[in-house]
Amino acid sequence: MGFNCLRRTGAWIAPWYRFQWGQFDWWHNHRFNQYLQRFDELEAMNSDRHWTLFQLTRLAASVPGDTAECGVFRGASSYLICRSFKSYSSCRRTHFVFDSFEGLSEPQTLDGRHWTKGNLTCDLDAVKRNLQEFDNISWHKGWIPKRFADAADRRFSFVHIDVDLYQPTRDSIQFFYPLMNTGGIIVCDDYGFTTCPGATRAVDEFLADKPEKMIALPCGGGFFIKGCRTALAPDV
Repeated sequence: MGFNCLRRTGAWIAPWYRFQWGQFDWWHNHRFNQYLQRFDELEAMNSDRHWTLFQLTRLAASVPGDTAECGVFRGASSYLICRSFKSYSSCRRTHFVFDSFEGLSEPQTLDGRHWTKGNLTCDLDAVKRNLQEFDNISWHKGWIPKRFADAADRRFSFVHIDVDLYQPTRDSIQFFYPLMNTGGIIVCDDYGFTTCPGATRAVDEFLADKPEKMIALPCGGGFFIKGCRTALAPDV
């Protein structure tokens, strides 16, 4: 009854919004909810994206190589990646973190009007405290792509790109794509969001002549598997 009342109210206030049923087992996953609480995400609107990221790490569990994140903010996604891969095997992987820790760079016109320079600033020391239980993290503070050379001799199994804007997204996927082992996964957190048109464009442009194509996720974001030929999305 309460949910139906919420839907009717929502239809009046925001008729474009699509509600979904809340009958998901993962909503009641105690350990995952503890993780969300740790990063103040339990009452936020990104829990489904965190769960999706958690599930996608499973696809790369048997793929050799390091992991990385471009755009770490408070470290919630890096925490999930590090914890997940630590549980999969005794094989030691280094997790590379690339971030300016000064927020976003200046958006271009093609990035739209949602973001401004300096958004999403987070202190490096605060992020290090959030990830202090992991001893396999390699920190690379600086504007993308200036510090990418630090990892140019490595191979990767899982990369999470969350930099919101066209140019850093383009630079990130361009750098990591040739370094991915077969079966490795690149996730773009911002893909398909109307607030991040530049990020979506950067990914689609880069993959235009590649056998892989982005799989757009219903909760926002997308991913592809290196070496997995992907059909173009058909018109429904």
